[in-house]
Amino acid sequence: MSEERRGYLYGLTAYTLWGFFPIYFKLLQPSPALEILAHRIVWSVLFVALVLTVARNWSFLGRLLRTPRLLGGITLAAILIGINWGTYIAAVNSSRVVETALGYFITPLVSVLLGVTVLRERVRAWQWVAVGIGALAVVILTLDYGHLPYVALTLAASFGCYGLIKKRMSLPPAEGLFVESGVLALPALAYLTWLNLSGGAEFGHVSATHTALMLVSGIATAIPLLLFAGAANRVPLVGLGILQYVAPILQLACGVLIYHEPMPAARLAGFGLVWLALVVFTFDGIRHTRAAARERAAAAATAATAGGSAAAALPSR
Repeated sequence: MSEERRGYLYGLTAYTLWGFFPIYFKLLQPSPALEILAHRIVWSVLFVALVLTVARNWSFLGRLLRTPRLLGGITLAAILIGINWGTYIAAVNSSRVVETALGYFITPLVSVLLGVTVLRERVRAWQWVAVGIGALAVVILTLDYGHLPYVALTLAASFGCYGLIKKRMSLPPAEGLFVESGVLALPALAYLTWLNLSGGAEFGHVSATHTALMLVSGIATAIPLLLFAGAANRVPLVGLGILQYVAPILQLACGVLIYHEPMPAARLAGFGLVWLALVVFTFDGIRHTRAAARERAAAAATAATAGGSAAAALPSR
């Protein structure tokens, strides 16, 4: 198997696992969202610490501690991913799986807006068209819900901002997850301690299966992320961009087909516009990538021709 095919396999597996997360988090009931989130954070720290110990890869901590700006960025990233995780878990366990899928469908469009407003990137005309269609979809869904789809917008905004910060820091996935979970671990442990002392904890009091599922929440968090890292190193950016739609498609299927959440005509129309925006966005990305590749190939051919002509012009000795 070639490295690129291996990368696609890693990526597809990662996004498929993320796509079936609603089923996993539903199984963690009757624990409330905050208890699930706290356990997810604590067990993520322990699991990733084990991975780093086996790999003997702790040298990054020295660089981190010597760079206050990097530490501040990771703290902000930790807060954002904590908001994202908590919102997602609460939405899934309050039967709003469809809205979580919407959030991850519109995340690429939010990333475009962040690129314009924060990084001052130039946006191509078709990207603006995609953003405009996405904005129209949000208006229609707002009318359908009777309020802004705040779960979807919170998920998209928190994950988009998280991705922006991660892009600037360039920490590898395992190390990044360890530090981010570590920042949140103390508050999570304090909350779990209070919950146990007050007698409100569900962990350990529901069933052996429930306890086991809570214990493996760290593994469930880390494994898809590590698979995604393996894909990112092997698969072209366009390929990754297309793969990212696997997770929300599966989440939407879970919400509609398994948990029978409503999908009235107006909501379906809103989702249809989101999908149209993503088609436009993806098509423009593929076209731009191919054009850039042709330009690089032409430049390389020109350079090679010029080099050959210069060599031929040198006097012989």
